[in-house]
Amino acid sequence: MKLLFPNGEHAPFELKDGVTRVGSGAGNEITVVAPGIAHHHCQIQCRGDSGIVRASAEGNVVVVNGRQIVGDAPLKPGDLVLFAKVGARLVALDRTVPAPAPAPARKSEAEDDGRTRVRLAMPKFVLRGVSGTTFGKTYPLFGSMTVGRHSECDISVPGEEISRHHAKLSVMPDGIAVEDLGSANGTFIAGKRVHQGTLKPGEELRLDTVRFLLVAPGMEVHSSAAKTAPAPAAAAAVSEPSGAGNGLWIVLALLLLGGGGAAAWYFGLLG
Repeated sequence: MKLLFPNGEHAPFELKDGVTRVGSGAGNEITVVAPGIAHHHCQIQCRGDSGIVRASAEGNVVVVNGRQIVGDAPLKPGDLVLFAKVGARLVALDRTVPAPAPAPARKSEAEDDGRTRVRLAMPKFVLRGVSGTTFGKTYPLFGSMTVGRHSECDISVPGEEISRHHAKLSVMPDGIAVEDLGSANGTFIAGKRVHQGTLKPGEELRLDTVRFLLVAPGMEVHSSAAKTAPAPAAAAAVSEPSGAGNGLWIVLALLLLGGGGAAAWYFGLLG
């Protein structure tokens, strides 16, 4: 059994088989310091889920279920006990051992459970830091996001020149809608201070002295591919054959048209 003290005079105490002493003295298994509690107030003898309580002296008040005991009194789970004015309740111990949870069946990689896997979408636009503490960092943009030095902002930028909530960025089909949130040092698009404006890919967003470049990853890939594609080879200029080279072409033509005699005739002219 276990003794519970609803008002917190003592921590829950498990009564083991044998004798448990209750009192205000340090040598007791359950030490309760309160008015009316004697140094050795009473003792509880337990065996399993039953027990007996006995006052250690005639003047020590012990009440079980509303009746003050004289001599020994039986105890069982559910009983209410008063040690002077300190109340406690007896409860049974939960001795059931929970069955071990079955190990989850491992699914083979080829097994299809019927669920559609959601692939994370590539962000349409990315802010790339090009100055200060943001240099070299990238910030994917989704939906509407706030920028500022406050830790709760979607893009938190440390720096005294940045307002706590500096600007709001909203992804649009062709760029980013920028709205200044009343910042002290201003929001700039391509060098121009704005309250509201549209940031296009390749343009610079500046929050006071902190600068970002807007990049569209898909467009960047196409641009890089265009730069690295080999230029079409220029058509080789065909010069008119002359001299001996011209004669060689004529010989080949005569061989095809008239046979060996025509070729001999040609070489006779050259001689």
